[in-house]
Amino acid sequence: MKDLSPNELEVSDLKGHVGFWLRFVSNHVSYAFARKLLGSDVTVAEWVVLREMYETESMAPSRLAEATGLTRGAVSKLVDRLFHKKLLTRVERDDDRRYQTIALTEMGRKLVPKLAAQADENDAEFFSALTQQERQALIEALRKLVEANRLTKLPTE
Repeated sequence: MKDLSPNELEVSDLKGHVGFWLRFVSNHVSYAFARKLLGSDVTVAEWVVLREMYETESMAPSRLAEATGLTRGAVSKLVDRLFHKKLLTRVERDDDRRYQTIALTEMGRKLVPKLAAQADENDAEFFSALTQQERQALIEALRKLVEANRLTKLPTE
């Protein structure tokens, strides 16, 4: 069998890849949401932390990392930023300062429903072309891919 030169190799079409379209839509959805959040001084990543924290009184940052799929390092940076914005509190254990619990401040708790409305609006704008049944099918297909590929962490790149 003859070796093919780089010019003779068949190269698949970029736009024929599902991943291309997933990233294309995802980037646009995230960018639009980030623009909506500008007035609140909260980033999309910070919103994820705030929303996850909304359902609980307090938790350890390690548990937050597990719940969001973010690395512990990323969570640590986000917690620092949200602490400085007075949206989260931190309580260190007396016996070991490496361990802490975090909780939403009253200001953080009041902000989450407002940001959730912006997230809902963003979703509605981007996915309104789909019927409710199509939206549900898309979510189920994506969840199936997450499970089949054992995806647990968000990529950092």
